[in-house]
Amino acid sequence: MTSTDTSTDTLVPDPERDLLLERYIAVAPALVWAAWTEPERVTQWFTPAPWTTPECEIDLRPGGIFKTVMESPEGERNDNAGCYLEVVEGTRLVWTTTMGAGYRPNEQHPMPFTAVITITPEGDGTRYSALVMHGNAADARSHAELGFHDGWGAALDQLVALWGH
Repeated sequence: MTSTDTSTDTLVPDPERDLLLERYIAVAPALVWAAWTEPERVTQWFTPAPWTTPECEIDLRPGGIFKTVMESPEGERNDNAGCYLEVVEGTRLVWTTTMGAGYRPNEQHPMPFTAVITITPEGDGTRYSALVMHGNAADARSHAELGFHDGWGAALDQLVALWGH
């Protein structure tokens, strides 16, 4: 559930429909931001090993594309294109799989969600939050059962391994 304010900084996770990964990481906020916003960095950490991210396209503005291609060791490819809804330099990214570039509705995406990535300075590191909102409880359960926390956590661990201190 959310408050009546539409800004994502006031979102309150809905335990039925949302998944949340939140932790402190020993990576400077500027590096976490770069890891999420520079395609050449996204391809280094975004997909949990042994899968890789051989391609990434970013147009970092509301309405711009956020596209990744994930690839298995056997060559299976999974293209994911979304749309940025909000970009707050250095602190918050909001993107959705329900739309593509220019706010065009996507074809039916197998996992429709909106992600809110929040990067908050804490000590010499970052308080990192990934809130993934689903349209209904069944989609949230399905995403959790597919390994949301393990997968998104493993990817975050890869980011920390690359740029942590």
